[in-house]
Amino acid sequence: MSELSGFFKQLLLALRLELRLGWQAMRHKGPSQLQFWLIALIIGIAAGFIAVGFRVSIDFLQENIYGASDKALHSRLAELPWLWVLSVPILGGLAVGILLQIFTKDGRLESLANVIEGAALREGRVSKRKGMLATGIALITLSTGGSTGREGPVVHFGAVVSSWVSNLIRADGITARDLMGCAAAAAVSASFNAPIAGTIFALEVVLRHFAVHAFAPIVIASVAGTVVSRWQMGNVTEFVLPVTNLSFYQELPAFLMLGLLCGIVAYVLIKSIFVAEDLGDMLQKTTGMPIWLRPALAGALLGLIAIWFPHIIGVGYETTSRALTGQIGFWLTVSYVVVKVAAVAITFAGRMGGGIFSPSLMIGALTGLSFGYVATAIAPGVSGVETLYALAGMGAVAAAVLGAPISTTLIVFELTGDWQAGIAVMVSVSLASALTSRLVDRSFFLTVLERRGVHLADGPQSYLLATISTGRLMRLVGAENGPPDLRCQDLIAQGFYLKSDASLEQAMPMFDQSNCELIPIVEISDDGPQLLGALYHIDALKAYNRALAECAREEHS
Repeated sequence: MSELSGFFKQLLLALRLELRLGWQAMRHKGPSQLQFWLIALIIGIAAGFIAVGFRVSIDFLQENIYGASDKALHSRLAELPWLWVLSVPILGGLAVGILLQIFTKDGRLESLANVIEGAALREGRVSKRKGMLATGIALITLSTGGSTGREGPVVHFGAVVSSWVSNLIRADGITARDLMGCAAAAAVSASFNAPIAGTIFALEVVLRHFAVHAFAPIVIASVAGTVVSRWQMGNVTEFVLPVTNLSFYQELPAFLMLGLLCGIVAYVLIKSIFVAEDLGDMLQKTTGMPIWLRPALAGALLGLIAIWFPHIIGVGYETTSRALTGQIGFWLTVSYVVVKVAAVAITFAGRMGGGIFSPSLMIGALTGLSFGYVATAIAPGVSGVETLYALAGMGAVAAAVLGAPISTTLIVFELTGDWQAGIAVMVSVSLASALTSRLVDRSFFLTVLERRGVHLADGPQSYLLATISTGRLMRLVGAENGPPDLRCQDLIAQGFYLKSDASLEQAMPMFDQSNCELIPIVEISDDGPQLLGALYHIDALKAYNRALAECAREEHS
């Protein structure tokens, strides 16, 4: 008996040693493929619980504040006193404003655009503190009258988890980006009960490539997120849709026209958000408005609109479902589109947080339904049913706004399981995406980044320059291969120099505009620019070429 006990004791000690050695190896050398898939599974489960928890939390708060969750919220709001409908968004905006005042310097929130930026420029990481703040504020906004969506905050929080894991295991950029894709896929698949679409969304929107090495772990995470969602919420789709009929070839031109209309609507939505944000910035700067007041004023505007148009409150799935089942009349759908676009713009301008996915689904469904009424009235013998146009419009506007035609089409197909409906959606999505992508910088998210000076829309050849520091490449003064001091001082006197924290994004245009083979790198002090070294053109070109090669290797591996 003692020998058996000793055997098990030795076995336990050996296992502990192996686990410790394996953990050290993973931290210092990166995870093996099997370990990586296990980590992807864990992140997928975590993101699935985040998505479910966020949704349950919104429903809980809405039921306690308004007396109904989002699926019946708009009907309930019509029964409430107007003062309550007005007051709740104001109080919610005030709560958001206080948090922004305390935890931010400029009152700005991070969003899904920062997740995309993190994948491209930050070695697959996002700020954990800012990500958690943005998710918490989005929860308050969506529960108290804001007019945004829940999918973006869920993806953002999932990226926070993946960033924490990446730092824990000291993952390199490729591994961390893949883990971020896992979190995004699981969050989307859990939100829509759509694992295929969740996988493609992560590749298409977050990672912005379809590398084979990323596919397997992202699929694992996406399926894990779906399983968690189905375990908690049941095997149900987000929307219950009617059976649709497509008169195929005769009706396809109508879906082409719908695609163009949806592309214009998507552009108007995106442009309205940016115009409203600029107006809000101008008002805040002109009046000296404190940070905490801006969301409260936005909440007041939303409350006023909601007295007459309660459908703007919250995520909007009740109104979207009614549009997809044809329960809203023509003129009401048109007015709902206009008012919803205004409400979304106000919410974003008030810096109240939330995503753009759900609003674009609702606006698209309403746009498609109104178009369907016209199409079926003009050619009743050729056209099918109005609700099919609502379905196609929902996919088309969302795809154009998100810059995600493939994953959006797949989401709609997974919601319906109808190939004929899928063909109609594909036709509308393709034209809407093509049109909007030419009117903005590819998508809403990439346009947000472009407005901040982050140039991701044109691909790696543009944004990789910003990732390479001149200080890292410079040749130091006095080194064996260092630059000539007199030459550098002469260029500095002409104002031709860069600081050490500059990147090749600033350096390459300077090389192009001059015939200089080097640029002095300086440190600014009270005595003026102090020479540290110089960046040679040949060194900059070599570094840029290595970065492009590494990016191509990742995307095609």
